[in-house]
Amino acid sequence: MKNGLEDVIAAETQLSDVDGEAGRLIIRGVSLDHLVTDCSYEGVAALLLDGLMERSVGEAQLREWLAKARIRVFGHIEAADATLLALPPVDAMRALIARLPDGEDFDTALGLLAAPAVFLPAILRLQRGEEPIAPDASLPQAADILRMLTGKLPSPEQAAALDAYLVTISDHGLNASTFASRVIASTQAGLTSSVLAALSALKGPLHGGAPGPVLDMLDAIGTAENAGQWLGQALDRGERLMGFGHRIYRVRDPRADALKGALKPLIASGQVNRARGELAEAVEAAALAILKRRKPNRPLDVNVEFYTALLLEALGFPREAFTGVFAIGRTVGWLAHAREQALDGRLIRPRSVYIGPLPAAA
Repeated sequence: MKNGLEDVIAAETQLSDVDGEAGRLIIRGVSLDHLVTDCSYEGVAALLLDGLMERSVGEAQLREWLAKARIRVFGHIEAADATLLALPPVDAMRALIARLPDGEDFDTALGLLAAPAVFLPAILRLQRGEEPIAPDASLPQAADILRMLTGKLPSPEQAAALDAYLVTISDHGLNASTFASRVIASTQAGLTSSVLAALSALKGPLHGGAPGPVLDMLDAIGTAENAGQWLGQALDRGERLMGFGHRIYRVRDPRADALKGALKPLIASGQVNRARGELAEAVEAAALAILKRRKPNRPLDVNVEFYTALLLEALGFPREAFTGVFAIGRTVGWLAHAREQALDGRLIRPRSVYIGPLPAAA
């Protein structure tokens, strides 16, 4: 038995490979560094779903159908009453997704790809007392998300940054939420059930709920000059440094570099507070130095959360919405794994070891 299923192989997949020793992520045979520079969100979605649905489509066709799906699911916003809007954004989003049909077909998958992209901006606006904005079928998904959030067309740099983020986090091996999706799919439940299970796993702070505290850490540090002292005191108190360390990667998380690169055009064009970016880089350097000194036998490097926080903040998302934005990008991975499990896998049924009391002898 391995507590936490450490190193236990539970599935064969053609979807993604996480090489923790080399710091490399491969999605459908393409490395992340190539995907993030050469592929849109719709392109990586078409790549991940290829051969797993009753229809196979290319990037352009998927963009068209996904845009129509966004318009189709927008009607569910009418169900966002006061009780639902009192929930945290990710919980309100989950409640609306639960209204979708629980099928296995391509139309169901399209609706699930569109739903979080439409529901999250609408929920955030409604919680601010503003009217939700209907989707625009002429736009790619990333640009339309930002338009539905802010009410204005994003700049090319903003749209490209969010698109790069959605590509970067589209799939990542057999993580907790993806495993939850596959478990549900193995019972032959529908795709909506798989996505809801995955989203419920994602909201946990040990999985997808951690990017927001990165910004809390930066706010507490305040200036680059304070970084070393603040980080040292945090470690003295036994606290984690948010945005550093990963369960799989023994070296730098390749997604961190992809997102750091996506931020650069925003900084260069003056669309991000330059001082905020400089503070983040100073904190990164100080944290890596102190972790190497304090924990020389533990490989702790920058993970995806660190620059996720900076990028989503720069695009105008509030911290409480970060997990929901993560779900917008990761849903395609959940769907692909659910379909792969349903088509090729068995019912997932591990065993447990009973360590409780035995009945008294007769």
